[in-house]
Amino acid sequence: MTSYPLLKTIHVACVVASGTGFVLRGVLAARASALLHTRPARIAPHVIDTALLAAGVAMAFAARISPFAHAWLAAKIVALLVYIALGALALERGRKLGLSPPVRVAAFVGAVATFAYIVAVAVRRNPLPWE
Repeated sequence: MTSYPLLKTIHVACVVASGTGFVLRGVLAARASALLHTRPARIAPHVIDTALLAAGVAMAFAARISPFAHAWLAAKIVALLVYIALGALALERGRKLGLSPPVRVAAFVGAVATFAYIVAVAVRRNPLPWE
């Protein structure tokens, strides 16, 4: 069985890779770069985010905690759904829906702020991490 510290290391590494990749894709989208449409740019986020989610779920199982038994973990899950929705609107889905650049930029800023909130909640283990 994989140890909790190893799972946490994998999870944190994936968080860094996922956040960095999202910001990079946002910059590429703003510049209408062809790099955004390359195979690695399309596949890597799914691989990283799948590993991130798998490590998070495995950590919860290893620690024997239910996601909704702890307010901070439930807050992370809800915020994750918000982050996914805003990220989709900021990137390809927003373009396909015909959203204006200012709306897509607002969605991008909202997604980055939501990502920061998720990280803060995880670090503080508090759904109100600024307290």
